[in-house]
Amino acid sequence: MSLAIFDLDNTLLNGDSDHAWGEFLCEQNIVDTDAYRQANDYFYERYQAGSLDIGEFLAFALKPLKEIEPDRLFALREQFLEQKVTPMITDKARALLQKHREQGDYLLIITATNRFVTEPIANLLGVDEILATDPEMVDGRYTGNVSGTPCFQEGKVTRLHSWLASNDHSLEGSYFYSDSRNDLPLLELVNNPVAVDADPTLAATAAEHGWPHISLR
Repeated sequence: MSLAIFDLDNTLLNGDSDHAWGEFLCEQNIVDTDAYRQANDYFYERYQAGSLDIGEFLAFALKPLKEIEPDRLFALREQFLEQKVTPMITDKARALLQKHREQGDYLLIITATNRFVTEPIANLLGVDEILATDPEMVDGRYTGNVSGTPCFQEGKVTRLHSWLASNDHSLEGSYFYSDSRNDLPLLELVNNPVAVDADPTLAATAAEHGWPHISLR
C-alpha cells in the first residue's frame, strides 16, 4: 500500500474552500462584509504569491469560529458544503481518487485550510485521512487559536512526519498532488510529485524536474 497524498484547494477542488468560506460569511451578513472581504482577498493574494504570514492569516480566519454560536456555526457549515463546496468537486478529481483506491493506495489529504472547513469535505471525497490546520477547541467552543503546527509549507512536512511516526505507513512509493508553490517542500519529499493545474512557479519547477503536470478541470 502506497500513500497517495493530495492537496485540497485548487487541486481536488476547483476552487479554494478557505476563501470561499470567507465569501460565504460575507454573503450571510455574519461579518463586516466590506472589511472582511477585503482582508479575505488580501490573504488569498498573499497565499498565491507565496508570501502569506500564516499566523496573521489564522488569527483572521479562526476568529469567526470563536464568535459564532456553535449550533449556528455547524448549521452554516452544512449550508456552505451544499451550496459552495459540492459544485467545486470535479469528475476528474473523483476519478483520480478512485484510481488510487483501485491500486490499493491509502488516500491522505494534507491541507493548510483549517479542519473545521475541510474535515467534512474529506468525508465527501471518501479519503482515508486528513491532516489540516487544527483550530483549538475548549469546552465545545473554538477559541480562535491554533492547536499545534499549522499545516502550511514546511509545516505540511512536519505534520506528515509526525503522522508517519504514529502508524505503519511510509513514503516508499508515495505520491503528492498539488497546484501550489507553497507545497514545494512536500512535493520534493515524495517519490512521485505531480503538479495539478499549477501556479506559474510550480509549473516552472515541474517542467525543470520533469514532474508530471495534469489538469483535473
